[in-house]
Amino acid sequence: MTKSILIVEDETDIMKLIDWHLQSEGYLTFNAPEGAKGLDIAEKKNPDLIVLDLILPGMDGLEVCKSLKRNSKTQHIPVVMLTAKGEEVDRIVGFELGADDYIVKPFSPRELILRIRAILRRNETEPAEETLLRYHDLHIDLESYRVWLKDDEIGLTVTEFNLLLELIQNKGKVRTRDQLLDRVWGYQFDGYARTVDTHIRRLRQKIGPYAESIETVRGIGYRFKEA
Repeated sequence: MTKSILIVEDETDIMKLIDWHLQSEGYLTFNAPEGAKGLDIAEKKNPDLIVLDLILPGMDGLEVCKSLKRNSKTQHIPVVMLTAKGEEVDRIVGFELGADDYIVKPFSPRELILRIRAILRRNETEPAEETLLRYHDLHIDLESYRVWLKDDEIGLTVTEFNLLLELIQNKGKVRTRDQLLDRVWGYQFDGYARTVDTHIRRLRQKIGPYAESIETVRGIGYRFKEA
């Protein structure tokens, strides 16, 4: 089935460049030159992924991302932030709001395509024989990508879901940052090890009473408690 991607970008030349490369790879594309229009298309078309510029007229990319993650109809859609801002603080803010990845202008269209493929591939793993994992009161549905704490659903991004799944499926084992980058993000590159730390912090906040089940192994990575 053809995957669809929404591009929210106000610079026409960049939008056309991304659109051309995505279509050349066989993706169906939707374009929006501003944040409000992007939110409207996202809710109506339910794309498989959103490429979102940070600097937009009116509602900026951070506000758009925040709105996407608050809306039950769009909160599951992976977001790749695209921006001229490359400082670490900007990346962290984007990740805190639920972005799945971050690429800085000027960028290689090929690199963008590779990152998009990696994110979409995470949703295409074959269903496991057991479709529901349980860890005490924490229930993880592998088919619907939904997580419950007792009777309350926890709103996780695709990246957060896969990070939690990777840790729980390897309970008691230390997973290094590089292993998590490879297994959850699908690739490794310099400077992004701290991306793991940011997502772990967000995940701990969301799973409440089980936050301490994710143990930090200093200088190495993380481990999920067995009991």
